[in-house]
Amino acid sequence: MTKVSKIKTTEKPLPHETYEQVVNDITKHYPKLSERHKQAARYMTQNPNTVALESINAVAAKCGLHPSVLVRFAQVFGYSGFKQMQSVFQSRLATAAPGYNERINALEADLQKNEEKGSAGFLQSLVIRDIATLQELLQNVSGAELDAAASILKEADTIYIIGQLRSEPIAMLLRYLFTMLNRRVVLLDSAGGLAPQMAKNMRDNDVLFAIAFRHYAKEVIAISDEVHARGLPIVAITDSNLSPLAKNARVLFTVPEEEYSFSRSLAAPVCLAQSIAMALAAALQPEKEQPRIETITEREQRADTTRKRTRA
Repeated sequence: MTKVSKIKTTEKPLPHETYEQVVNDITKHYPKLSERHKQAARYMTQNPNTVALESINAVAAKCGLHPSVLVRFAQVFGYSGFKQMQSVFQSRLATAAPGYNERINALEADLQKNEEKGSAGFLQSLVIRDIATLQELLQNVSGAELDAAASILKEADTIYIIGQLRSEPIAMLLRYLFTMLNRRVVLLDSAGGLAPQMAKNMRDNDVLFAIAFRHYAKEVIAISDEVHARGLPIVAITDSNLSPLAKNARVLFTVPEEEYSFSRSLAAPVCLAQSIAMALAAALQPEKEQPRIETITEREQRADTTRKRTRA
């Protein structure tokens, strides 16, 4: 009787044990990756829950690549293939709070009985996704990051703000909030093509607050690169650690976007901008238990009271 020897197959050890290590490695090597691998890197770091839960074919379709590209991408970082790299993304879900997709599914199930069609249906879908994104924001932003940004903004002589395309409303909101906190603020407006020239007026004690999401406005990135080259601090809001803004930011806030569509909401970036402003208010008003951002009406009333006292 012939004995058949059993061949033991051992799985290649994981080059990274945690999701954070994978992202750090991808970020480190991102500039040297091929364009297709950069595309994979952007999608996978911005959509970790999708990568963890869906098949390679589904992930490849969503990021516009052939599945074989994802296999080679994983191998570049020391994995035997996509499946092994995916296991690290799955372990992240096992130890984290419910992710974006899970929240959406749960909320949609709760609201299904009241589902509306047509325009009202679009509203419902947007609200569901905004709630999920805002919950995700709680996990992605720490108090230490808010305090660090507030410290830089507090010490700045002038805060220069730039945001174009879809980011422009965030830039304008920040200008309003910082102005109401009595900060000297300059909005680098693209009108007239003077933003680059205005940025050249930044001095040693100034700070740049930059906002950019995919597709990143070229002028915002160019100005950020120039400001960073001068050694000035940058606070940034963007959508990924692989964003062109990320490499230059002294303090970086990321608001991942699960999908690229016409209806991408600004709810989370607006909430984040308001939180940064409140952190700055707390830094400027340490004696107050509840720091406040004064309204224009309150300012006018206070100024009117001061004028009356002066006349008296």
